[in-house]
Amino acid sequence: MSLLVPLYVHPAEDPGAWHRLIAAADRTYAVVLNPASGPGTAPDPAFTAAARALRTAGARLLGYVDTDYGVRDRDRVAEHMRRHRDWYAADGCFLDRVTAGPEGLPACRRLVRDLRRSGAGTVVINPGVHPAPGYVRLADLTVTFEGHWSTYVSSFARPAWTARHLPDRFCHLVHGVPEALLPLAVRTAHERGAAVSGPVTGEPPDPWAVLTPALTRGNAVEG
Repeated sequence: MSLLVPLYVHPAEDPGAWHRLIAAADRTYAVVLNPASGPGTAPDPAFTAAARALRTAGARLLGYVDTDYGVRDRDRVAEHMRRHRDWYAADGCFLDRVTAGPEGLPACRRLVRDLRRSGAGTVVINPGVHPAPGYVRLADLTVTFEGHWSTYVSSFARPAWTARHLPDRFCHLVHGVPEALLPLAVRTAHERGAAVSGPVTGEPPDPWAVLTPALTRGNAVEG
């Protein structure tokens, strides 16, 4: 099992969730840190402590950065990455709301190149859909589905070109999964060519603010 865990709740609001995540750190691909829709304007002591504990437990940490579908200035994105690195010792970044069309590919390539030069060891991009094929070569991991379980079950389609890449280059983030079906969600991701997944029971508007307990219970969701 390889989980990408975006836990967007403050450690002071739900310390139990963060403790469970720390205990399950060895079963994660990475944990996405998101103190304030990004790194915020100053270090948050609660996130500093949580990040330190996760790193000690062996987790890879990714700082959340919103690209606003290519609208946000590259220098601003790079600055947010540097804050995540300097304040929380992030290993890399999770680029949210990335463009998916071929017209946005050159700018995304330049952005990822800049981030790697500034010290991002791992770059995950999240267009939330299958992007133009060239995007997958830019990042270590590409989120090619982000959405509700009902949509994932009923209308997911996998383009033929994805078969040319290893499953560990793809991730599916699925919310609204009934807890009893979490093992099925993980298996389904594997069957659909994604070695990394992030199924949660949470619902909009903020499904990632809840850490589903089953995700951190041993073999409960082994694929």
